[in-house]
Amino acid sequence: MTTKPGLHPRNRHQHRYDFNALQQDCPELNAFVRPSPAGGTTIDFADPVAVKTLNKALLAHFYQVKNWDIPDGFLCPPVPGRADYVHHLADLLAQDHNGVVPRDVTVLDIGVGANCIYPLIGHHEYGWRFTGSEVSDEALKSANAIILANPGLNKAIRLRRQKTPGAILTGVIHKNEFYDATMCNPPFHDSLATATASSERKRRNLGLKDSAPLNFGGQEQELWCEGGEVAFITTLIQESKAFARQVKWFTTLVSKGDNLPELYRALQQAGVEKVVKVEMSQGQKQSRFIAWTFLNDAQRSRRASAGAR
Repeated sequence: MTTKPGLHPRNRHQHRYDFNALQQDCPELNAFVRPSPAGGTTIDFADPVAVKTLNKALLAHFYQVKNWDIPDGFLCPPVPGRADYVHHLADLLAQDHNGVVPRDVTVLDIGVGANCIYPLIGHHEYGWRFTGSEVSDEALKSANAIILANPGLNKAIRLRRQKTPGAILTGVIHKNEFYDATMCNPPFHDSLATATASSERKRRNLGLKDSAPLNFGGQEQELWCEGGEVAFITTLIQESKAFARQVKWFTTLVSKGDNLPELYRALQQAGVEKVVKVEMSQGQKQSRFIAWTFLNDAQRSRRASAGAR
């Protein structure tokens, strides 16, 4: 039985969690597995430590990431949804590659986070190389620890500190570098107050009455920025013009469909060649990412990845 109908066909998380297999690859999970009211086994998804340990088990079992951890308070990503973005991006890149998902691909993960999730999944599934940018020193330290703790990852994933306040691509993409795509999970709240209110709603939905930390956590720069996701993505669109010949596809998640018209206007003003919206579904949750390029079809097909070195 599928627990999240609508997942990409190549997503490894189509079926109910096999807790026996997960516990074998991550014995720490044993302490959190309990009987499910519907029969079988589950964990308490309102317990942030249980959720983080489940993530460790999923990464170990499905992606051979045997050593993974994040500091308390940082965003703990739902792995199936993050994998869906990677697989749909692979389909987008395949359109410029005779329908075959290319493996000689370089991706810039904007805001790689303490969890380093997109590079971990993308490298395992497709052999892609990643550059991860980040504004937080603590997040970079955590992501680097994950890379160093798992043999071979340091050859496929590198990290860069974004040192320019308010910048996204500037200072991260260097001269003469080329990327097949960018990925981004932007901060979607416009203030600390709205981020806090959202966290409180999620706690209530989980049946939590106290001020325990939210199960998926999140630091300030991960959850909110001035103007919310529209302002962040608009800045990304504006900056992308300067790197029009260095990136094949710019992509970013958009959490709210109502924000799309304003973003489409920004893309039109930027003079992009093509815009694609990719809808994704994980059970009841609907999400999407938008992609844009300044290269025409022929240019994208001709442009073999030079590798971002």
